[in-house]
Amino acid sequence: MKASSISGLDRIDRNILRKLQRDGRLTNAELASEVNVSPATCHRRTQRLFDEGHIADVQARVNPASVGLETLVMVGVVLDRSTPESFTAFEDAVSAMRELLDCHLVAGDFDYLLKIRVRDMKDFNALHGKMLIALPGVRQIRTFFVLKEIKENAPLPF
Repeated sequence: MKASSISGLDRIDRNILRKLQRDGRLTNAELASEVNVSPATCHRRTQRLFDEGHIADVQARVNPASVGLETLVMVGVVLDRSTPESFTAFEDAVSAMRELLDCHLVAGDFDYLLKIRVRDMKDFNALHGKMLIALPGVRQIRTFFVLKEIKENAPLPF
């Protein structure tokens, strides 16, 4: 289902969403206590927030360094044509790349901005040579190696 507007959420709903953004592992009893409602009420409201699409999913964030993916790379991509067909071909191709964390169609100097995690520069070089330059319709790729991650995956500010 499609998420309804934030104005349809009351103070308790917003508190539940804020708490779950910070810690998705809270038990229903802990969450109910933190938002000052009964566990039954909390469960009903949380289920409704899922059903209405306000909560997309709950997942663990893995520490990239602990699994050997310490290098974060942002890649700006310019396509040779701006047509629905070229966008679809590119999007279908990048959707299959497991190294790709995020892909956004953007306005400005690039058509797409990609976020990629790799082991190191050598690993990225191999990915670049085998996959990135072979993506359909790519005219130009600009690569930015992230030196320091300041803020990532922050809770939504509502």
